Amino acid sequence: MPETELTGYQVRHLRDATVVPCPCGASHRIFTRDDTPVANLHITEITDARKHYHKQATEYYYILRGAGRMELNDDVIALEEGTAVIIYPGTAHRVSGDITALIVVIPAAEHGDEYFLDTDG
Repeated sequence: MPETELTGYQVRHLRDATVVPCPCGASHRIFTRDDTPVANLHITEITDARKHYHKQATEYYYILRGAGRMELNDDVIALEEGTAVIIYPGTAHRVSGDITALIVVIPAAEHGDEYFLDTDG
């Protein structure tokens, strides 16, 4: 029986998270779709992301450290510690700069729900 069925909760620590290279930089995957289909929880170190969008996922970014810019469709906003952004499905986005962000993805990210603007198809 999975741990959550026994206890009703899950506990993780950042130091135990799987680190995955991603188009943004490095993502510490604390909770993933394997844990719950409801949401992902990641800490992501971003330096220069590829512009992309998601058809299914809404992403919540909270900037923990650093500064940079985020392109959202044709707009550009400044990012600094304490900035929070909600990115709805279909919104093309990318971050440039040097930031660390807490990212919550709802519903939990599925492989293949990332569409890049710098590639054909």
